Amino acid sequence: MDDLGEFISAARGDVDADLLLRGGRVVNVFTHEIIETAVALRAGRIVGLGDRPAREIIDLDGRYVCPGLIDAHVHIEISMLPPHRFADAILPHGVTCVV
Repeated sequence: MDDLGEFISAARGDVDADLLLRGGRVVNVFTHEIIETAVALRAGRIVGLGDRPAREIIDLDGRYVCPGLIDAHVHIEISMLPPHRFADAILPHGVTCVV
């Protein structure tokens, strides 16, 4: 789905989100706050925060929701791992990009 109107409709709550992650804590990297709120997704994209209608609801039971983190300075070769093994080591810790 790439229709912006459908994302906006889901954000407004006019149509159901595909997934609602309820009971979690959202890490806001801009304000440095942790907010207890639901996260609504449509077609794999976040369309809003807070309760809204959804086809599927997952209770996070207090788990954290955080954007992928970027390591802005790393030397992969020093790890002595091939890149795909390095990725295996850092992804579980939330790092999704390295420069």
